[in-house]
Amino acid sequence: MTQAPFATHDVFNQSPPFWDVDLFTADAPLAAAVAANGGAAASAELVDFGKHWGSAVMAERGRVANENTPKLRTFDARGNRRDEVEFHPAYHELMAHSAHAGVHNSTWTADGKPAGGAAEVVRAARFYLASQVETGHLCPITMTRASVAALASQPDILAKTMPVIATRAYDPSFAPWWTKRGMTLGMGMTEKQGGTDVRANMTRAERDGDAWRITGHKWFMSAPMCDAFLVLAQTSAGLSCFFMPRFAPDGTVNAIHFQRLKDKLGNRSNASSEVEFHGAHAELIGDEGKGIRTIIQMVQLTRQDCAIASAGLMRSGLAHALNHARHRSVFQRRLADQPLMQAVLSDMALHVEASIALVMRLCRAFDRAPTDPGEAAYMRLLTPAIKYWTCKSAPGFLYEAMECLGGNGYVEEGILARHYRESPVNAIWEGSGNVMCLDVLRALGREADAALAVLRTLADETRGLPGAVEALASIGQSFRRPDSERIARLAVEKLALLAATAALNQVSPKNAELFAATRLAERHAGMYGAVDLSDTDQRALLARALP
Repeated sequence: MTQAPFATHDVFNQSPPFWDVDLFTADAPLAAAVAANGGAAASAELVDFGKHWGSAVMAERGRVANENTPKLRTFDARGNRRDEVEFHPAYHELMAHSAHAGVHNSTWTADGKPAGGAAEVVRAARFYLASQVETGHLCPITMTRASVAALASQPDILAKTMPVIATRAYDPSFAPWWTKRGMTLGMGMTEKQGGTDVRANMTRAERDGDAWRITGHKWFMSAPMCDAFLVLAQTSAGLSCFFMPRFAPDGTVNAIHFQRLKDKLGNRSNASSEVEFHGAHAELIGDEGKGIRTIIQMVQLTRQDCAIASAGLMRSGLAHALNHARHRSVFQRRLADQPLMQAVLSDMALHVEASIALVMRLCRAFDRAPTDPGEAAYMRLLTPAIKYWTCKSAPGFLYEAMECLGGNGYVEEGILARHYRESPVNAIWEGSGNVMCLDVLRALGREADAALAVLRTLADETRGLPGAVEALASIGQSFRRPDSERIARLAVEKLALLAATAALNQVSPKNAELFAATRLAERHAGMYGAVDLSDTDQRALLARALP
């Protein structure tokens, strides 16, 4: 007697996985933005990076690292305090691949000076590509890179740590940093009674010979697996910045006691912690009482990475949505051929193209700021504005990308649910939306002439584009009003849109005109696809977004 087969259906009309793709070559807007901002010579190495990170192997590592979250091991088997964070091997593999590519240090020379050239632009392209695969591990990568800017305030500490930071090796062993092949650095600023208001910090630092002893707590201590941290604490002179290693100079585990790991909405592969310091050893960084001025050098770079990562998440959402729509049929036609879906996807593609043009333009400013006052002013004024707009755009964008896949986008087997949960952290971390708006106002107040010069440059770069003149006038009027803080979000969003238009105009004048027409000349509707783009423009945008 023949047994009936158990199979009840064939699987068809499903899109193939979006992997084993060269993420760089498949992204014409990225390649154009890198080239427009000085990074064309790195295209071959970016192709190699894009192929590697676009592989099925890397996609699987990202999935596994997020499904097997970090665990805090407070004590060893004998009762000794250890405060170790244990990770799945997939996480360590992701870290090793990013470190090998220099994502954590390639913008610095071996002695901790800015690398110059297009180092920021090229490194940002790598960061953008890696964020499309797994974003959580990039938190310690970001902070390690950014910490060098703060350590520069203390040349003796920079000189002894930089040889270890500068290696392209990842060493996850729990050992003193000076014995390791490579090191990572984290940050501790936020306390229970004040997140944004770090001046309310109650953690205290007391002198101990040439070093300091720190007692207190941090409500959020980022990346507790790191080898050292930059920490804010109060001295008699005021809030100061300190270098706090996991191991004291005598090789004993430092008195850094992790209370628990945060149970976060997203960013699951990465650990964040609550911590207490019980007379932990630390060394002063910069001038005593000038801790904010010291650590803000680090914060500026981490804000830059928040914007890059958000753009990368949106790019991944767009690519997965396009991949699905081109293989899925509904009502006897491919989704990608349906007019409404074309309207949605092309509008999303336009947003992503403007976003990547803008963040690469910002990275060019970081590259040139040390020698070009105009670029330095652009960097100071627009970093918070670009972080505000890019990071706050991402959650809504990724929701729309999920909807393009229907139910398949909502389940955890796919990457978009993870991207969606990941996306809010970039707007929250290193300054919420309101803080970014206040920082723009602060930059305008402190450097009015330099800011005015930036606005004049944006006016020149958007001349003749729809709505640019009116947007510039509105921005100027808003910032001059006595109640400018009340309407700062509106003005900062317009500033970011104008800057995005200018940046896109250097990359793709045709698409800059479309972006200006739908974002400056008109107020963009609340939903993607609620714009009137011609069939020709839609097809061109989608072909450029993903061949």
